[in-house]
Amino acid sequence: QVQLVESGGGLVQAGGSLRLSCAASGRTFSSYVMGWFRQAPGKEREFVAAISWIGDSTYYADSVKGRFTISRDNAKNMVFLQMNSLKPEDTAVYYCAAKTSWRDYGRMGKYDYWGQGTQVTVSS
Repeated sequence: QVQLVESGGGLVQAGGSLRLSCAASGRTFSSYVMGWFRQAPGKEREFVAAISWIGDSTYYADSVKGRFTISRDNAKNMVFLQMNSLKPEDTAVYYCAAKTSWRDYGRMGKYDYWGQGTQVTVSS
């Protein structure tokens, strides 16, 4: 089992940057595929990015490709989401999540563990 705690959210102007962090408990962090999802008010939670167990594979939603970068540090049990060129439509609560299989990495229902979320607000 793993517990996830996100941090790094906040208020930023359009065009700015934020770096989200997700700290994981447990000694088997490297056994998990990690993902970032987000949920804007009145909308369904959506996939943002995913990273494989050792970080050699990544995948992004089209809406963030080229602006966001997911990375991980297995020695520190951490996963990150670097967000650049932020837009007002990026405003949402951002969640990190963990699953053991790479299959269906973009599907919210396939993730086993979730953090509590961190708010990101981008002003225009």
